[in-house]
Amino acid sequence: MPLGLRRKKNKSRESSNLVENEEPGGHTGGRSVKSTVNGAGLPPPPANLRPKLVFHTQLAHGSPTGRIEGFNNVKELYGKIAETFNLSQPEILFCTLNTHKIDMEKLLGGQIGLEDFIFAHIKAIKKEVEVFKSEDALGLTITDNGAGYAFIKRIKEGSVVDKVKVISVGDHIECINGKNIVGSRHYEVARMLKELPKDQQFTLKLVEPMKAFEMLEPRSKGAKEASDNKMGTGRGTLRLRSRGPATVEEVPTEFEERAVKKVDDLLETYMGIRDTELAATMVEVGRDKKNPDEFAMALDEALGDFAFPDEFVFDVWGAIGDAKQGHVLTFP
Repeated sequence: MPLGLRRKKNKSRESSNLVENEEPGGHTGGRSVKSTVNGAGLPPPPANLRPKLVFHTQLAHGSPTGRIEGFNNVKELYGKIAETFNLSQPEILFCTLNTHKIDMEKLLGGQIGLEDFIFAHIKAIKKEVEVFKSEDALGLTITDNGAGYAFIKRIKEGSVVDKVKVISVGDHIECINGKNIVGSRHYEVARMLKELPKDQQFTLKLVEPMKAFEMLEPRSKGAKEASDNKMGTGRGTLRLRSRGPATVEEVPTEFEERAVKKVDDLLETYMGIRDTELAATMVEVGRDKKNPDEFAMALDEALGDFAFPDEFVFDVWGAIGDAKQGHVLTFP
């Protein structure tokens, strides 16, 4: 029996969010929901800003189907999933869309297609690993779940970390050299790892996600990106925001998809992170700017905590401009 379902067994079907015999892939969007007061005790957002949507969800390692509704950001989403399956919210590491596999190209970020099916991956085995930093670059790309957990999105083939076979894509980084980093953003974790001294050993405490029996397979370095591997294939997407209510928006335009992809590539090249929501924000900031100086000032005002290097900002400006013109760029 999956975790957390035993205590729900005696509840009436009206009081449960679980749908015992429903298979993933059914229609998930467009249902009406009741108005609720948000977690801060404030009145709900105006009706025209409050998406009336219900999404289907399962635990990635196996569970009945649940329904969730009434969330405005990723933390609230995780809270709804935890409530549905009688878990504590910190047990959820990350979510993928339309696949139960640990597919880093289908991570749930700041947008959910109105017909996407959500799979929640929960904590499993903890492990402590010693790594010798023989090169400046470890070969890791870091992302986070939007709720305080940073984890490994990609491992570069032949890199320092690639040689440590117990480290896997999807592992949550809990501690670096005994320092607990839960609550740190992915760019902060990437910076910590980059600043570790070369030719010295360091310790990582990791937590890997639980896998279903049929998911046990050779270690993966993460799926390669593909132009047809898109999320949010419904007629619109639910945009989750760290501040303010979630909103239903049109599917991104060809320009937006092209620009976000290029900026995300630059984030990985310069900072060792991938974050499509951050990339989308940068594209929004640069959409109507007339020159790189104006863009740099606006970017510093909106995202100053990231301390982006000047060269990176200039390249992002160029990538946005080229995306507007339909040019195809590649980055090392």
